[in-house]
Amino acid sequence: MKRTIKYLIMLIAISATINASAQSKKVKATTALPTTVSDKVMQGIYKEIKTPYKYGLVIATDDNSKKADCPSVFRRGNDWFMTYLIFNGRGYETWLAQSKDLLHWYTKGRILSFSDSTSGAWDANQKAGYIALQDPAWGGSYALQQYQGKYWMSYFGGKDKGYEKGLLSIGIASTAKDPSTVHDWDRLDHPVLMATDANVSWWDNHTLYKETVIWDKERHTGHPFVMYYNANGDSLNKKRGAERIGMATSDDMVTWTRYGKDPVLNHNVGITGDPYLQKIGNVWVMFYFGAFWKNTNGAFNRFACSYDLIHWTEWNGDNLIQSSEPYDDLFAHKSFVVKWKGVVYHFYCAVNKADQRGIAVATSKDMGKSTVNFVAPPEKKKK
Repeated sequence: MKRTIKYLIMLIAISATINASAQSKKVKATTALPTTVSDKVMQGIYKEIKTPYKYGLVIATDDNSKKADCPSVFRRGNDWFMTYLIFNGRGYETWLAQSKDLLHWYTKGRILSFSDSTSGAWDANQKAGYIALQDPAWGGSYALQQYQGKYWMSYFGGKDKGYEKGLLSIGIASTAKDPSTVHDWDRLDHPVLMATDANVSWWDNHTLYKETVIWDKERHTGHPFVMYYNANGDSLNKKRGAERIGMATSDDMVTWTRYGKDPVLNHNVGITGDPYLQKIGNVWVMFYFGAFWKNTNGAFNRFACSYDLIHWTEWNGDNLIQSSEPYDDLFAHKSFVVKWKGVVYHFYCAVNKADQRGIAVATSKDMGKSTVNFVAPPEKKKK
């Protein structure tokens, strides 16, 4: 009798477990995230993030042979910090600047420096860094989050000298020190993604470029760390040179695996690149730039939205930023956008027709005009 009762209790428990599992699956199925974002939501996002007032340059080099590029902004304590790139003819290094108000910046020093060219390092002459694992909340802390007691940065690197020359691959750097201080971050001694990997895809089998890494604590992809990066390839009869944005994932920030075989944003021509993400409510927003498509020869900043980080809906309206001023009359591209105390600040790379390159910002409210200018080009000698 006792055995019969125990057996019945066991059957009831098993049945309850199966029912609970079925109910759980049913709930998950009925609460699956949408794979597209409605026009109404897209319009609302655009209204929230647009920045019609160009303040102007905030960082310009003191030498026309140097070019500032690719801003990334974070907050620590009461101050703001910006990592950005300097190209000086040899390649990219990553620098750090500081600000009290997001408008006035001063340079502190390098955080990813050139290596001795004889060292044999895979990234000796190219180290283009971007902050990782930032608090993604729109209007949030904009602080860098620690994982395993460290702050993290991704970068693309290479050993060849010149402007984005040779085999460029993606690496990972970290530091246990204060990220707002000037010091060289520790780098892995090998790339984590390469165009020569065995599992390379058709769209990224030639060159890998800028990337951004988020900490997705909801694990939409099944993994906590998600990287978006742009690259070009030469398969499937596509023209080499077209850049697209795709994904990779990781469980430890060190080992990375491509996610899917196709890019998530693709225009087949020109450049779709430099992704950067923030979360507005329950919508992920990817800021990126386009170039040499949309019936234009210029470069411009746009955005796309997603609920699940995998399926993206592109904005089809006006550009967020495009060329309009003497300092950005060639290219206005490469976004980093923050909202602070009710004001949206859209940092971007400004390039003029004299090929001078600096960091500019546009805002959602009129903040006046910057006094920073490019170095005046040398006067041409009269014949």
